[in-house]
Amino acid sequence: MTFDDLESAAPAGAASAPGIDPALRPLLDEIEGYYDAVPRSAARVEDFGPLSLFVREGQGWPYYARPALGHTGPAATAEDVRRVLERQRELGVPEAFEWVAEHDPGLRAAVEEAGLTVHEHPLLVLGPDDEPEPPATAPGAGSSSEGVAVRIMTADDPDLASAVTVPHLAFGEPGTARGTVGPEELAAAAEKSAADGTVERIAGRITAGQTVLAAAVRDGVALCAGQHNPVGAVTEVAGVGTLPTARRQGLGLAVTAALVAHARANGVRTVFLSAADEDVARIYRRAGFRPFATALIAEAAAEPAPGA
Repeated sequence: MTFDDLESAAPAGAASAPGIDPALRPLLDEIEGYYDAVPRSAARVEDFGPLSLFVREGQGWPYYARPALGHTGPAATAEDVRRVLERQRELGVPEAFEWVAEHDPGLRAAVEEAGLTVHEHPLLVLGPDDEPEPPATAPGAGSSSEGVAVRIMTADDPDLASAVTVPHLAFGEPGTARGTVGPEELAAAAEKSAADGTVERIAGRITAGQTVLAAAVRDGVALCAGQHNPVGAVTEVAGVGTLPTARRQGLGLAVTAALVAHARANGVRTVFLSAADEDVARIYRRAGFRPFATALIAEAAAEPAPGA
């Protein structure tokens, strides 16, 4: 999909969503168009009327269902959601929905009626007129991160496996405090990522221009990494994660700044991201991102533990 397609995908005359300044509606529609476009490089789309189900083709992270872009009929009901859930179970993929609350304010009630649990995540943006801020702290002499180099990774970078793997370890030990998982665990996990084809898949996306990966590396170890995935002049910064033992050194900010600089240097005018929570959102605000909306993720309620 070209950027012209992306811009025209939102229905003309769409009503303003509650809580959004009408002047900001074009930016919200632009982000919604991106959300619809980006999975299409690796997924097929199944039509469920007011909802679209993205089904992964090949290996990689499984996708989810979203509101159908440009749908002008009745809003999704709990029965529509149940139809999608039945198909997800049939396919053996996670029962998951993602959307922006302000763009589709009525979907939450339908999703919750269908039995899913909804999680809220701050959505932040650097719009065309916003200027990114340099990180307040960055790797450099005199800090515990001395010797760290932040760079955009190439498909043949010798440290690619480490950079691909470190966010997964970071998300396995969530939060912003220093943790226990370190370089030894990363080395073992990186070997598995190389063996199961994950690194090769990301290398292919880098070569195709679908993913840009940045990492903060010291002595051949990626201490922090993240990516942006451009579609025309819009991109999302995603998966920024720091090795738990390397937190509190400004590495996440430095990697985010490198991704934003790369995006802007390559014609991207809108950069956005969703943060895990307000604590993480505060970090991104230091990089110049501003709160904009609320990303919602719905999933099946956790099964109670035996004997609970």
